[in-house]
Amino acid sequence: MLTLGIDTSNYATSLAVFDTDAGEVVCDCKKFLPVKEGQLGLRQSDALFHHTAALPAMLVELGARADLTQVRAVGVSARPRPVEGSYMPCFLAGVSAATAFSLSRALPLIELTHQQGHIAAALYAAGDFTLFERESLVFHVSGGTTDLLLCHGAERITPLGTSSDLYAGQAVDRLGVKLGFPFPAGVYVSEQAALCKEKVHPKVSVHGLTCSLSGLENQCAKLLADGHDAPYVCKYCLLCVADTVVRMTKAAQKEYPGLAVVCAGGVMSSDIIRSWVQQRLPQVYFVPGQYSSDNAIGVSILAAREAG
Repeated sequence: MLTLGIDTSNYATSLAVFDTDAGEVVCDCKKFLPVKEGQLGLRQSDALFHHTAALPAMLVELGARADLTQVRAVGVSARPRPVEGSYMPCFLAGVSAATAFSLSRALPLIELTHQQGHIAAALYAAGDFTLFERESLVFHVSGGTTDLLLCHGAERITPLGTSSDLYAGQAVDRLGVKLGFPFPAGVYVSEQAALCKEKVHPKVSVHGLTCSLSGLENQCAKLLADGHDAPYVCKYCLLCVADTVVRMTKAAQKEYPGLAVVCAGGVMSSDIIRSWVQQRLPQVYFVPGQYSSDNAIGVSILAAREAG
């Protein structure tokens, strides 16, 4: 059985097809939303427009790589997170496309959330399928979240910790755009950070399961003003995020010992962050960027699990 996943986040339009018999992703495609130079993202009305414009051609592309007539269920990210009041208009584009596709073929439509998709994609890519059947700690770090979650698979999610102000992805993107890179800027910040050979000592603000990242933006601005070059400041920024992850994870492990820890979200695709975290917490799962950044893979997997 094939399932179709659709995700229309504030960053990218994503589609994926999952084969339940083979237990693998048949294909996926993604198109980042266009953001004008110097801007930090899009207005929701603009994001909705770009998703609506992109989806028809992307479905044609997907249909050339997979037999969509064999799809037996459709999953879609209908909102950001599985909590009351979670809503962003950009997800309406995906819901509209998924509803039209499913109704035209009398297929079940499974409404999920963007965060559940991130979690499912990371659990799948970790390569241990028992993670879907047991509790784990998932750190979801992106432009809209810095959430440490207690998860049973991707269906039952309990928030444990978060940022009290700025999200990690926001800090990274603001630095990148300040340096002249396009939004989203994470990949460019990571490339710059990799050029720095100096030793960097991150200073972070973590209290138990809560962190504060608003100071990181000011610290990066001061480092630039003091004459540090872009590679140094980018490395500092990413290592602050990494050390925040380490400290919050250690705090959670005291309360929930023995649970696997999985990292999800676009920020966690950084090699700089992965290296710092795994040097201190070797058992933490990091997954390839295809599965950690915005995608529809997790949504297609969850649709397959729910459709049976």
